[in-house]
Amino acid sequence: MSLNLPLITDPQFYLVAIPAVLLLGISKSGFGAGFGSLAVPLMALAVTVPQAAAILMPVLLLMDLLGIAAFRKNFDRKLLTFLLPCSLFGVVVGALLFKLLDARVVAGLVGVFTLMFLAQRLLFPPRPDSVPPPRWVGALLTVTSGFTSFVAHAGGPPLNAYVIPLRMPPAIFTGTLAFLFFFVNLAKWVPYAWLGLLDLRNMSTSLALMPFAPLGVWMGVRIAQRIKPQLFYRLIYLGMFLTGCKLVWDAVAIT
Repeated sequence: MSLNLPLITDPQFYLVAIPAVLLLGISKSGFGAGFGSLAVPLMALAVTVPQAAAILMPVLLLMDLLGIAAFRKNFDRKLLTFLLPCSLFGVVVGALLFKLLDARVVAGLVGVFTLMFLAQRLLFPPRPDSVPPPRWVGALLTVTSGFTSFVAHAGGPPLNAYVIPLRMPPAIFTGTLAFLFFFVNLAKWVPYAWLGLLDLRNMSTSLALMPFAPLGVWMGVRIAQRIKPQLFYRLIYLGMFLTGCKLVWDAVAIT
C-alpha cells in the first residue's frame, strides 16, 4: 500500500524552497555564516512567512543535532546561561506577536529585518577587534535574536553583533551558538503547534526537502574551497536586497 503524503505540489514553491534549504546548509557549514537568515524570506516569495518558518522546523532540527554533535565539547557554559533566557524571552514575544499580527504584516516585518541585516552587514559589520557591547546591550540584542529567530529563523545577525566582539576561539564561538540555537529552535516547537503551523502538509513538505540539508552543508565546504568568497557574498547581498524589498512591497501595497 502506497503512502500518499499531502505535499505542496506547486513547482514555483520548490524553485525557492530548495535554494533556501541549501543556503541554510551552506550557512551551517561555517561558510557564509548568517546568510541562512535569507531562507524564510526566500520561501515567503511562494508561501506565507508562518508556513515557510514551519516547513523549515524539521530541517533546522536535523542541522542543529549535527551541529551539537560536532561541537559537544566546545562551548562556553557561562555565556550560554546568560544568552539562553534572553533568547527564550524573545521567542515568547515572537509567539505572541505571531498570534496577533496579520500574515502580511509579519511578512513586512521579515522584509524590514532582512534589509536591516543587510545594512548591518555592509555598513556596520561586527569586527573581532570591536569593543564588546555592555551586558545590557547584549541582553537586548539576544532578546531581539530570539524574536527574529521565532518569526523567520533569523536569529544570527543581531546575536553576532554582541558575540563576535567577545573574541572567543572559533570552535567555542561556533559550539556555543550551535547549542544556543538548538535549545531556541527546540523551544519553538510548542508555540508553532499552538499556532496550528505543524500540520501534516507542512511536515510532509519538510520531509521532502530534508535531503537538501546535508547537501547544502557539503556545498558550503566545497564553495569555501573553490569559489572566491567576495562573489558568493555579493550574490547573497543582492538576494537579500531583492527579497527584502519584495516582502516590504507586498506588505504595504494596496490590494
